[in-house]
Amino acid sequence: MEIEVKIDTEMITLGQLLKLTDLISSGGMAKWFLSEHEVLINGQQDQRRGRKLKIHDKIEIKGIGIFIIV
Repeated sequence: MEIEVKIDTEMITLGQLLKLTDLISSGGMAKWFLSEHEVLINGQQDQRRGRKLKIHDKIEIKGIGIFIIV
């Protein structure tokens, strides 16, 4: 199941996405979360919390779900 994540800006970071989707409660948890979970962005693995995400990007977090930026 894909979950749409609506943003009001041109882009957000991966860390902001994790917080926006309530996967983490604070930005400081992003580094830990990304070290514990496999993350694919548009099919390529990326663990950088500062990775910029834009509209139509597809983020798959193994065991958690798929998020589409809209």
